[in-house]
Amino acid sequence: MERAIITVIGKDMRGIIAKVSTLLYENEINILDISQTLMQDMFTMIMLCDISEKKTSFSQLVDTLDRLGKDLGLSIRIQHEDIFNSMHRI
Repeated sequence: MERAIITVIGKDMRGIIAKVSTLLYENEINILDISQTLMQDMFTMIMLCDISEKKTSFSQLVDTLDRLGKDLGLSIRIQHEDIFNSMHRI
């Protein structure tokens, strides 16, 4: 299984989860685990996703998520799980 971590950060608004999850669904990406919270008016979300069956290349997926983030005024980033784990190892 090829897995990735997606982070979403920005000002809270209606539809963030729906728009991000719809984009993932359309690209054959399965959400395995999700955590989201509000810190006053700031929205934060971390998702663990299975990207094994994605319809596009990883770099195209990065660009697509980045465009969605810009459209919504959010920061949306994706990293392969192994890179994420290496960067956050204590």
